[in-house]
Amino acid sequence: MTIGNIVLGDRPLFLAPMEDITDPSFRMICKLNGADFMYTEFISSEGLIRDGKKSVQKLNIYEYERPIGIQIYGHLIESMVEAAIMAEKANPDLIDINFGCPVRKISNRGAGAGMLRNTPFMIEMTRAIVRAVRIPVTVKTRIGWDDESRNIVELAKQLQDTGISAITVHGRTRAQLYKGKADWTLIGEVRNDPGMTIPVIGNGDIDSPVKAKDMFDKYGVDGIMIGRASVGRPWIFRDIKHYLRTGELLPEPTVNEKAELALTHLGKSLEFKEGKRAIYEMRRHFSNYFKGLPNFKETRLRLLTTTDIDEITKIIDEIRNRWGDYRSEDNSAVYEI
Repeated sequence: MTIGNIVLGDRPLFLAPMEDITDPSFRMICKLNGADFMYTEFISSEGLIRDGKKSVQKLNIYEYERPIGIQIYGHLIESMVEAAIMAEKANPDLIDINFGCPVRKISNRGAGAGMLRNTPFMIEMTRAIVRAVRIPVTVKTRIGWDDESRNIVELAKQLQDTGISAITVHGRTRAQLYKGKADWTLIGEVRNDPGMTIPVIGNGDIDSPVKAKDMFDKYGVDGIMIGRASVGRPWIFRDIKHYLRTGELLPEPTVNEKAELALTHLGKSLEFKEGKRAIYEMRRHFSNYFKGLPNFKETRLRLLTTTDIDEITKIIDEIRNRWGDYRSEDNSAVYEI
């Protein structure tokens, strides 16, 4: 699979852009575990062009992360074009347009999945961004606004005609948010439409190696994007790649291995962020790294309430000493975010 001049090989795995999750520390952990392509957290075009501190910080990418894309969102063409030009100067491998975020405060303004209510405007915006930058532009969207407008097959071809280099389709409508099951039949229809010549990446509910292989085999997608199932469980990329290559399911990592990964993740988070912010944003990861441990409630509460680095390290060492070689039997749950 190639996106523009980016060669990704056969059946690549993408880390989905997730707000307050796919920061540089988590991206590094996922890269170590086999993610083939990653994205920044999504960036507000208005925040970026107004030099908002948080938005500008999200432009920071590192050579070891490549290939990597910067994802932007917004509801005004002029702002999105300006933001795309600014993002290009950060030297990503591509720019991705978010037409899929279902969060009300974003979609109700017409940004993210809100664009699905005005697809002519979506097409106009995409074409303007493609013309404004020299690197590949891709799109991430959903199958429609609601059950009455599942128009992704025709929409994908219209987006392709703007000059984008790939499209990612999440198999839910905006109305579904993250509820119910992702509809991969429509993703397959997009991929197998004779008019589609660009890569099609499928997204939604991929939480195990078996499911990933089934989606590749059944629907013929060029790549798969993984989001929630990677949170606190970044080895899912390793597990899927091993299964695609060998047909063998790897065992869940031991608690010792998870503890080592959690400490590495924490250390990297502290490098990129101020102490307390790093700790607060690590909590969702900690909760999921050790999900499923027996009699863990009291330890979990301590781990998720302290803000002292030394205490966190001490608790993780206690977890390691207590559960050591224990392996969770459940290797297929979509984890919390």
